[in-house]
Amino acid sequence: MMKVSFFTLGCKVNQFDTQSIRESFLRRGFVESAGSGNDWCVINTCTVTAKADAKSRNIIRHLIKKNPHSRILVTGCLVAKDYTKISKIRGIDYIVSKGFFADSISDFKGRTRAFLKIQDGCDNFCSYCKVPYVRGRPYSRPEKQVLKEAVLLTDRGFKEIVLTGICLGSYAGLPRLLKKLEKIPGLLRIRLSSIEAGDIKPQLVDAMNKSAKICPHLHVPIQSGDDVILKRMHRSYTQRDYLSLIRKAKKAVKGLSITTDVIVGFPGETEAQFENTISLVKAIEPLKVHIFPYSQRAGTLAANFANAVPGAVIRQRISRLKSIAENLSFEFKRQFINKAVLVLIEGQSKAAPDCWEGYTGNYIKVIVSAKSHMFNKMARVKLKSVAKEAMLAEFCCGQG
Repeated sequence: MMKVSFFTLGCKVNQFDTQSIRESFLRRGFVESAGSGNDWCVINTCTVTAKADAKSRNIIRHLIKKNPHSRILVTGCLVAKDYTKISKIRGIDYIVSKGFFADSISDFKGRTRAFLKIQDGCDNFCSYCKVPYVRGRPYSRPEKQVLKEAVLLTDRGFKEIVLTGICLGSYAGLPRLLKKLEKIPGLLRIRLSSIEAGDIKPQLVDAMNKSAKICPHLHVPIQSGDDVILKRMHRSYTQRDYLSLIRKAKKAVKGLSITTDVIVGFPGETEAQFENTISLVKAIEPLKVHIFPYSQRAGTLAANFANAVPGAVIRQRISRLKSIAENLSFEFKRQFINKAVLVLIEGQSKAAPDCWEGYTGNYIKVIVSAKSHMFNKMARVKLKSVAKEAMLAEFCCGQG
């Protein structure tokens, strides 16, 4: 019996793709094994930043060394970008494009939330980004296929499904799809992954407002809060546009949380322009900010821009923004103290013994003490206090 192991780098879409590859192997009689010395080792790479490139290459070399007798198969975005460079790494047996595998799943190993890819590809061509070159033109998966997979995942016991895509908001008929997903018995939560500001249409906000299943959480990348930088990034909104969209969404959807991405140190970014980013971040009062230093990507327009920001300046700005973001997160979470909420328990907490952790609908991480096994249970808890990365809670009505 042939054994295979899987290693995934990158985004939720890559997680979905690995699951699709996993099922392709399992259908052919393979058995998954997490140990070394398997017959096959599959590595799904990422190329979103230069750091991701380096990490992918390092893991490939590490796994080749650790598994000298395994057949090494490499796939993913780095393959699409740097096939020639990857092919020069000694020890790789197969380099395969993602399109070789079936683009569907029926399970999601080791998780309580299942990622369901409904869209792939992007044609935004932001000046700093390689993704359109490696993922291709955008396309939407057929609605019937998506609904079928959602039913299969729900029947497997998944109470929450996260809709993912490279450019999720470009999915044709997203509000209509959400309404159909809501009708699936046993599916308790539908969460949207990253979505662009310009794709937050009134119909989508209205669907979230009226739904008991769509999670009140949006991940909407900012990247910069300065209009000049946004234009040079080829982003399709201004600071005012972004802030207006978020305020309207927060007004319409009770308890809505916002998480976001920011790129620090884009070529030519001045201190005043960075201050504009800080101002916008403060104005939206986010639950979490993912902060990235600008990563030069060969082949993108921004790679040719002058006035690179010194690394020391980027690090200082990141440190400052991180501190501000942590304070904003604390303030957002504090408004929910003494509120009763539903939490999907995902597993035992690594931070505290005899505790379990999970997430609220608006994506607040919660830690709660429990003696009984709570994995994959939806529990009502009362939020008591704010810790560094989570909120501490106690069960309501004698649960746990």
